[in-house]
Amino acid sequence: MMHLSLNRLSDLLKQKRNEKKITQEQLCEKTGINRNMIGRIERMTYIPTIPQLEKLAEVLAFHIEELFVEDHNPGVYTAFRGSYMTSEERRGAEHLMDMMVAAKQQIMLRKALNHEA
Repeated sequence: MMHLSLNRLSDLLKQKRNEKKITQEQLCEKTGINRNMIGRIERMTYIPTIPQLEKLAEVLAFHIEELFVEDHNPGVYTAFRGSYMTSEERRGAEHLMDMMVAAKQQIMLRKALNHEA
């Protein structure tokens, strides 16, 4: 199973911005993504939406597929271990749940937009 790596996203954004010699503010202007959100993406405290990822990939010239990594710790395992998880595992599970909710919202939004078209 693959998942979005916030580490890869953060590193790639910083690398591509440095290569193109643009600031977070300039990236904000080119993508329409709030500068604070760009900073949060780089600090790994915000998961961008699919349209935001697409815009970042377009402006910074990278493929979104580069951001995904193989998940060696499936969510099923953490679900079975719920009461025995360490605080670090619990934070990881909470993060996974946040990502799942965001993905569900994106899927619902995409379906709604496709029905309107």
